[in-house]
Amino acid sequence: MSKDRPGKFPFTKGIYPNMYKDKLWSMRQYAGFTSAEESNKRFHYLLDEGVSGLSVAFDLPTQIGYDSDHSMSIGEVGKVGVPINSIQDMDSLFKDIPVDKVSTSMTINATAATLLSLYIISAEKKGISSEKLRGTIQNDILKEYIARGTYIYPPAASMRLITNIFEFCSTHVPKWNTISISGYHIREAGSTAAQEIAFTLANGIEYVKAAIDSGLKVDDFGKRLSFFFNAHNDFLTEIAKFRAARRLWAKIMKDRFKAINEKAMQCRFHTQTGGSTLAAQQVDNNIVRTTIQALSAVLGGTQSLHTNGFDEALTLPTNHSAKLALRTQQVIAYESGISNFVDPFGGSEVIEKLTTQLEEEALSIIKKIDDMGGAISSIESGWIQGQITKSAYQYQKSIEKNDINIIGVNKYNDRNEEQKTQNLLEINQSLVTDQIERVKKLKLNRDNNSVQSKLNELLTIAKSKENVMPAIIKALRAECTLGEIADTLRDCFGEFEQI
Repeated sequence: MSKDRPGKFPFTKGIYPNMYKDKLWSMRQYAGFTSAEESNKRFHYLLDEGVSGLSVAFDLPTQIGYDSDHSMSIGEVGKVGVPINSIQDMDSLFKDIPVDKVSTSMTINATAATLLSLYIISAEKKGISSEKLRGTIQNDILKEYIARGTYIYPPAASMRLITNIFEFCSTHVPKWNTISISGYHIREAGSTAAQEIAFTLANGIEYVKAAIDSGLKVDDFGKRLSFFFNAHNDFLTEIAKFRAARRLWAKIMKDRFKAINEKAMQCRFHTQTGGSTLAAQQVDNNIVRTTIQALSAVLGGTQSLHTNGFDEALTLPTNHSAKLALRTQQVIAYESGISNFVDPFGGSEVIEKLTTQLEEEALSIIKKIDDMGGAISSIESGWIQGQITKSAYQYQKSIEKNDINIIGVNKYNDRNEEQKTQNLLEINQSLVTDQIERVKKLKLNRDNNSVQSKLNELLTIAKSKENVMPAIIKALRAECTLGEIADTLRDCFGEFEQI
């Protein structure tokens, strides 16, 4: 049986002594729709239904630094999240939401500095200072090069932006989690559980090194690092995965980076149930999958949780499926009795063995990455991407050979079953048109001399070694758009192209 104690290094059993006995995990539902106004309605709906934190999904143009009226945005505005081009959009998104009382998570990476700046400005317009804001920006560009693809700038420039955010927030937004180092998308791309741990923590090592190299102290910024993991299908393996990741990160921060403050050693993480595990066939089965995955995250000690809607294999979640996904968490929290115990499966021979195996396997992969010069070198050479591709291929072949069973897909499937198409959420094209016209109108009616002046100032700062955050905030206050900020930084840094 493990001798680890909850709330104590190496935090295998959890980062707090009493875990959910004192405070439940933050219940979040990821949301973002065709317009800021529609997304705001969903946020209010979720808050009324009991979510304890908001999570924002942005559309693809917003993620890669294009305004809704840009030619590159055609066909993508509002498709996978909300379009945010300006301070007006951000004001609409959080209209009548007390952002000093509600924690907000934003899944944004390449344009994270701009979205966080808009959030700060919008809050200040409500009389809420940045010191009171709580939340997280994903801000994890390395996994974009690995698995997701919404990068803009080369790695060195991207790392500079990330450390600029670390530095700025340490003074101006002290309660903000400045990065959510994400294994979620690595797992979605096809990695194994051990690879998810290893590649995520290897990326974390790069961020810590970059922050230290920029002059920041590990015991200061380390407290605001957070992680984001996937909850996949193998119930016991997933519980062990969360425990192993927590233990391994604590050892890395203490032994490799000489952290002294135990809060800087803690692997605080958000979990989302596995989107890639959702099946379009017999979609109601996804409710069961999501419940099992959510249970693994809670038993593994997550600090925050999003449960997928059962219809997300087909479309964005409806109000009904989002509510049911939230109720899944609430039933686990208030009816299952799990929250009355710290690390309920700790001491189980199976769980302890799996935890150790996963930690050792992940550490072995991290050592290989170290030998190659670190995560950035391993990404630039394509090694990490190649390892994930191999694992994804093997997993898919296992399904095709029926070595892995997916109910409704390769086992107990009904070839005559009609796929559910009723009551699915559809994109309102008139809202897309309205969004495009709104940004065009903004650009016509603002003080464009002031806009150009602020963009020139930003370019000058970007070419220097100064922190770009104050210049971005000044530009956004002058009604510069997200796309214009991104283009200015493109002029300075260039764009990254995969090998």
